[in-house]
Parts: sequence; structure tokens; C-alpha cells
Amino acid sequence: MRIFFNQIDAIGRKVTLNFEYTFKVLLMAYLAIRATVTNQTQGLRTIVSVILSQIYYTGWQAMTLISILALASGGIVIIQSSANLNIIGGAQMIGQLLVVIIVRELGPLLTALVVVARSGTAVASEVGNMRANREIEALESIGINPLSYIVFPRIVGGVISVVCLSTYFVIIALFGGYLITKLMHGMPFGFFLNSLSSAVEVEDVWLFLLKNSFSGMIIFVVSCYQGLLVKKSPTEVPVATTQAVVKSIIYVIVFNLSVTALFYLNQLVKVGIL
Repeated sequence: MRIFFNQIDAIGRKVTLNFEYTFKVLLMAYLAIRATVTNQTQGLRTIVSVILSQIYYTGWQAMTLISILALASGGIVIIQSSANLNIIGGAQMIGQLLVVIIVRELGPLLTALVVVARSGTAVASEVGNMRANREIEALESIGINPLSYIVFPRIVGGVISVVCLSTYFVIIALFGGYLITKLMHGMPFGFFLNSLSSAVEVEDVWLFLLKNSFSGMIIFVVSCYQGLLVKKSPTEVPVATTQAVVKSIIYVIVFNLSVTALFYLNQLVKVGIL
């Protein structure tokens, strides 16, 4: 029994630490927004330039990788489901299938994972090196708030990049799905567009924007926070980068699963099942 209660205590401490970490991350995001509004030492033009640089590195430079993943994803979804299309309704169900898998789930999740691997690591290591080299202290000494100059532009640029990349992912994935559908079933492009338009609802758009915007915020808030945890030694930077990747992936997956579960529970309530 003592071992059992020790395990319960250990789990309780982990849960408490996770809530404490989440609170600190959210507090940093709030302080970054407030510092940007109240502290204009560095100027709005400087903040905008940092945001644009973040969009370039996070969004534009990732388009090649996103294009390959999107084409493969759209094609694989059609190939794997083509054997059952006749059972579930034939070609009329292709639009609904792509919307459910690509727009609602696969697009936001894969885009977030790519951004974590590419930009989350870069931001965490960059901020960590700035912390280790005392560049942040230098900014503070001349009156510039690091939260408004370093954290806020990366969060804003990251959110914009994730939303745009995910939108691009969906467009390319749907195009890839159409190519496979055209080859396998000879479906006209007009019929394919009609199938998609009849499947997409306003709730899908809001769900898409919610997942991508919050996933982008989670990735860059966590990455900046982990970078700021570096104290003085450059050897702490790889550890902070690893923690940023692990925590970002966990938070993104948990958030996406939670939103999906709430969405489908709401759908069940609407049809009267619950």
C-alpha cells in the first residue's frame, strides 16, 4: 500500500507541476502582449520587421516541405479509401471524406508538427543563445523590454504562419486528392468542387481557424518560454530546445484532441443522441 500511495503522490506532483507550467506560459504570453502595448521604446516598425522575418522563416521557407506532405496526404487518403467508396456512397462521399480527414484533422496537426520541428526548435535555441550570451540583459539595459521585442513578434508571426501554412496544406492536399480521384475514377473537376462545397460547413471553417491559431500560439509561446529558462551556460540550450519540442507536441496534440472531442460531442447533441 505504501508503494501505491507513493505513486499517487508522484502523479499528483506531476499534475501540479504541469498546471504550474501552463500558468507560467500563459502569464508570459499576457505580459508580452501588455509590454508591447505599453512599451514603445523599440518602435512599432521594429516589431513589424521582426514579425515579417518570422513569417518568412516559418511560413515561406516551409512551403516546399508542406507541399510534399500535402500532396502525399491527399493522395493517400483517396487511395486508402477508394476500396470502400462504393460501400459508403461512392464518389458523392469524396468531398465529405476529404473535409473530415484533411480540413478538420490532418491539415492542422501535420502543419503544427512541421512548424514544431522547423521553427519551434529554431526559436528555442535562438532565444536560449540570446539568454546565455546576455543579449537580453543588454536589451534591458537600454530600456527595451525583451517580451515586446523578442517574444511578442515571434508569437504573432508564428500564428500567422501556421494559419497560412495550414490553409496552403489543405489546398494542395485537396488538389492531390483530386488528381488521384481523376486517375482512379475519372471524376470531372466541376463535380469534385461541388462535392467539396456541399461538404464544407461554417463550423469547419471556425474549427480550422481555432485549431491553427491556438496551435501556432502554443508552439511559439512554449518555445520562447523554454529559451528564456536558459540561465548562463550555452550547454543548457540543447536541453531547452528538446523540452520545447516535447512540450509543444504534447500541448498541440492534447489541444487538437480536446477540440475535436468537443466538436463531435456538440454534433451528437445537435442530432439528439446525447
